[in-house]
Amino acid sequence: MKTQKFKTNINCGNCLAKVTPMLNAEPKIKSWNVDLESDDRILTVESEDITPEEVFKTVIKAGFIAKPE
Repeated sequence: MKTQKFKTNINCGNCLAKVTPMLNAEPKIKSWNVDLESDDRILTVESEDITPEEVFKTVIKAGFIAKPE
């Protein structure tokens, strides 16, 4: 399992509610978490084979940005 971290603009619970269906629907993502306490709002993704570009595209569908750390 590979862990990737991304800086995001997911700022609150409502933002998290918007992005959750997109991340949960991505079959390559085994688990994920957003640290809303971090200044950089770090998204951590656990996956065997998803690329940073695929994570970016998944998050942007919900209207947010995810840049590799």
